[in-house]
Amino acid sequence: MSKIQVGDVSVQYSIVGRSDPVVLLHCTGGSGRQWNVIADALCARYQVLAPDLCGYGGTTHWPGHGSFNLAVETHLIHALIAKVGKPAHVVGHSFGGAVALQLALRHPEALRTLTLIEPAAFHLLRDGDELDDRAFREISDVATTIGSGLNCGDYRGAMRRFVDYWNGEGAWDALPQSQRAALASRIAKVALDFWSTLNDPARPRDLAELQVSALIISGEVSPLPARRICLHLVRTLPRAKLRTIAGGGHMLPDTHPGQLAALIAEHCGEGQADPLEHEFPFAARLSA
Repeated sequence: MSKIQVGDVSVQYSIVGRSDPVVLLHCTGGSGRQWNVIADALCARYQVLAPDLCGYGGTTHWPGHGSFNLAVETHLIHALIAKVGKPAHVVGHSFGGAVALQLALRHPEALRTLTLIEPAAFHLLRDGDELDDRAFREISDVATTIGSGLNCGDYRGAMRRFVDYWNGEGAWDALPQSQRAALASRIAKVALDFWSTLNDPARPRDLAELQVSALIISGEVSPLPARRICLHLVRTLPRAKLRTIAGGGHMLPDTHPGQLAALIAEHCGEGQADPLEHEFPFAARLSA
């Protein structure tokens, strides 16, 4: 593992491979280790960096200097790309996808391509139609549960709601005790992630001039907010395409890493023949 100091935050990241950089940004409650299988698949062709976002893994917790927002995470990732010294293919899942989208808006010159796997950019649901309002209320209820659990001390009860919402009923109970304890210990940062993604001022109209080549990946059976955000992105980003993984849910890096690796490699190669095609032949099961 390597580290970079950005102000008073020490960012830990893994780095494997060589050539053009691919930066992988993980979901809320996770760490860069979420990408281990995908990083192994990509590192023969790319230099793959998987940082721990603020407060996760080996990266410093938010020190509390003012209100937390997506710009905080964006600043850390931009510094990491600057250290590499050339624009990167940026991939983000869930909260990491919201960070990746914010990075593209603030520093488009730092990106070669953008891949968003169900980004938790919940702010894009604000000021929308009736279905957007329904989706926003649904995810806001989960955020309220997290905030209430943090306030009253019921960390495990709140994180049960979070895990079951994204993974299906019973997912929390299926986790080993050690993993439940680890997730419960991160609840303060989970609350900050929700705050930043629900309250960011960006709206779909703000994406209309973003010219980065974007791949949007959605799970067929994911919760409504995630699918709705993906639809907004593919409708608004000028150079976006959508891929839906049949039977997939929100945690695609865990459940469908081979298909994701093939899609990421293809997109980073901008349509060139994918050397991972033979390794992951089941990518053909994808439906647009």
